[in-house]
Amino acid sequence: MSNGDDERADDTDNGASGNGADTESGAESDAADVGAFESRLDDAESALENAETEADLDSIEATVDDIEADLEDTEFSVVEPEDEDEEPEDPAEPLEDRIGDLRDGIEDQRGPYGEDVADAAGDAAGTIRGTRWTRDGEPAVAEAVETYLGAAEAELDTEFGVEGDDDDSRADAVESVGETAADGRLDADEDADIIAALLEAVDTLEAALEDAEEWSDLEVAEQLEREGFYDRMHSENRKDFPPELGVVRIAEAENDPERILMALENLDSDFMQENCLDALRRLGSEEALEPVEALAQRRDVPAIEVLGKIADESAVETLVDFVDSGNPPLQKATLRALGEIGSEEASQPIANVLADSDPAVRSVAARALGLIGDTRAIEPLSDRLDDEGEADEVRASAAWALVRIGTKRALESAAAHDDDRDYGVQLEAQKATDATV
Repeated sequence: MSNGDDERADDTDNGASGNGADTESGAESDAADVGAFESRLDDAESALENAETEADLDSIEATVDDIEADLEDTEFSVVEPEDEDEEPEDPAEPLEDRIGDLRDGIEDQRGPYGEDVADAAGDAAGTIRGTRWTRDGEPAVAEAVETYLGAAEAELDTEFGVEGDDDDSRADAVESVGETAADGRLDADEDADIIAALLEAVDTLEAALEDAEEWSDLEVAEQLEREGFYDRMHSENRKDFPPELGVVRIAEAENDPERILMALENLDSDFMQENCLDALRRLGSEEALEPVEALAQRRDVPAIEVLGKIADESAVETLVDFVDSGNPPLQKATLRALGEIGSEEASQPIANVLADSDPAVRSVAARALGLIGDTRAIEPLSDRLDDEGEADEVRASAAWALVRIGTKRALESAAAHDDDRDYGVQLEAQKATDATV
């Protein structure tokens, strides 16, 4: 006969026994699941080692997809580590790593394809187009391309020709080989030897391009020598040091901006850059517009001064951005340049600067408006001139600008100050009075 305590003890014992059995069963089940996945992955790895065709790789990839899908649907018990500082181990992680390695292995064994030939040929064509070759390098590139095209013709049974004697034509011919190889005629299994031969031909082409002499391989002096930079220098006019300065001075005397621009592009010392820009400012040659404007966009004051001497209206868009920069030396150079260019497109931005905090900037702005001659500037210039609190330097410049604009209204505004306190203003007022008689 038993009491309730005995029954409860029995129940407890049974329950404990049942829980232990469940835990043990679950652990065995997890181990069995992991082992099953490992076995399937072993089989897939073995199949990958023996794969010979794209179809074999497709089949293995499908198998890996199935394993990965099943793994995502499987829940494993995470074993808590004895050390509390360690992270729990997830049994799925090593399996996922093996799946990733299998996918990488499949990708590595695929191909090569005709598209790989097209990619490699495209890279070689880009090198041909994007490189400046020397006189010795150019024929080496031409020969390398001809060799490549000959190899491609033999493999693809198609004729490839270069339509012109320039880098673009050679690059186009190289690309045409890649396009032909990628048009679907080549099978990765049946034509593997052809694809391999074409890729080898591209490698040979790229090696030849690497060996061909390009402009950047030369020292600066050698580059200039090959461009004929020093041709005008001889014993009688070799007076300056460095000799490049002598070439720049000779070029200026002969009104030859090309050599000066050559020096500006290749000689990066502050000394030579300054002398080149000085020479270009004195010449004011339109040929200098593009390279000098590129320098001006970097707020180079001497370059901005050159743009003023060139006086091409296309530079206005670049220059107006600097008018209100808050940098007085930059502002003054820009205002002078815009005045020399004389485009009314700049009138309003310049008129706005008549309120600048720096009187020297306001003065140069007034004179720039006078050089442009836009009648819309008469009113703001008259306001500066009539303002008794304005600096005399600015008022004199405003009077000068009004005389320069020269319309009746502008002259009358200036002439009204014939008894001004400032002598400079009086002089301009007298000019205005004389002009109206």
